[in-house]
Amino acid sequence: MGASALILAAGEGTRMRSRLPKVAHEILGVPLVRYVVEAARGGGCDPVVVVTGHGAEVVEPLLEDVTTVRQERQLGTGHAVQCAEAAFAGADGSLVVLSGDSPLITADTVRALVAARESSGAAAAVLTAVLEDPAGYGRIVRDESGGLSRIVEEKDASDEERAIREVNTGFYCFDARVLFEHVHKLDNANAQGEFYLTDVLELLRREDLPVVAMAAADPLETLGINTRVQLAEAAKVMQRRINRAHMLAGVTMTDPDLVWIGPRVTLARDVTLEPMTFLLGETTVSEGCAIGPDTRIVDSVVGPDAVVDSSIVTGSCVCEGARIGPRAYLRPGTVVRPGAKVGTSVEIKNSIVGERSKVPHLSYIGDAEIGVGVNVGAGTITCNYDGRSKHRTVIEDGAFIGSDTMLVAPVRIGAGAVTGAGSAITRDVPADALAVERSEQRVIDGWAKRRREQSDDE
Repeated sequence: MGASALILAAGEGTRMRSRLPKVAHEILGVPLVRYVVEAARGGGCDPVVVVTGHGAEVVEPLLEDVTTVRQERQLGTGHAVQCAEAAFAGADGSLVVLSGDSPLITADTVRALVAARESSGAAAAVLTAVLEDPAGYGRIVRDESGGLSRIVEEKDASDEERAIREVNTGFYCFDARVLFEHVHKLDNANAQGEFYLTDVLELLRREDLPVVAMAAADPLETLGINTRVQLAEAAKVMQRRINRAHMLAGVTMTDPDLVWIGPRVTLARDVTLEPMTFLLGETTVSEGCAIGPDTRIVDSVVGPDAVVDSSIVTGSCVCEGARIGPRAYLRPGTVVRPGAKVGTSVEIKNSIVGERSKVPHLSYIGDAEIGVGVNVGAGTITCNYDGRSKHRTVIEDGAFIGSDTMLVAPVRIGAGAVTGAGSAITRDVPADALAVERSEQRVIDGWAKRRREQSDDE
């Protein structure tokens, strides 16, 4: 008897003041609702179903690996559960109900909530939190034995009940069969005209079906995102949670508050991360690397003992012992082979830089293949675009490209060949040859002096 999960993600989130649906806002490059999906899966829930509504055309593409159900009219949390009933046809175990705007919930807490319901044999388990300031939340009133007596909304609470700091978080685990037997009994006789899932708990208590409460070990897990302020607060919590886990696993951060790491990033031990480093997406960094300061790496692989200094790396592979930066930009499709160097103010796109090759200064390399032991002089560019199509440049092993060379693709520079500084190379260069393409220097004696004298006369 396994658990399943229902994630409520249909709301607009008007307090975010955004065209983007609330659950599609991101923390560390990941949409809020994806954190909740992964927590549910990590907590052993299968299937995971998400109810979408407002902005569904934006939210649903973020959820292609889970089942989604449309709530065409947003008539409350109870109505959202009604809309999802068909997706759980035949379900006969625990059903966890989570909020898509609460990204800090963890798999451990989901698992514990399921265990709390199942071990007690209750019809439902409510996740609670003990807050320093419970204002605005429904209070948890417990009986003499410590069990859940009732949930009192703040507007209905007595002074004594308002002093209670344990609150309802809106996270539940139900017996799925019991939930769907009762959710259609809800009415919307309230000021909002909506069907509230919390009213199911009252129906269960009226029938003497047991409902238990479990306090979250960390109240921050239950933080919901309703404003940009709360989004930033949650991001800081997530940042510290992720950074702490990596540091305990052997990663050095000289200032953890100035390092941002996405949840899908993999870091090996003895990696050093300097301030203002961002590691996002599906990024992997191997042992002994030094990253930063002021560096952003997205969806890339960095091999052992590589250095990436003050640079941007996206969709690229930096191999063992390579050196990148400062202020380099590696665009998607770039591979920097072992021991190679990409230096100051160099941009590389969809290219291979061969083992022990160097592109040290002020260059653009696009759609190129650079062999082993090549030196590319400062200011060199590959002219890879003719206005219609991209063309490739090939520089074979051991070639030397003089400073300020323009390589007009398609073109091949043979092994061991040399290009003269300031050349525009438009044809292939044979191996071990010298290619020079520039006009002969002309010197006009006295020209500068005559110009100054003419200027003085005027």
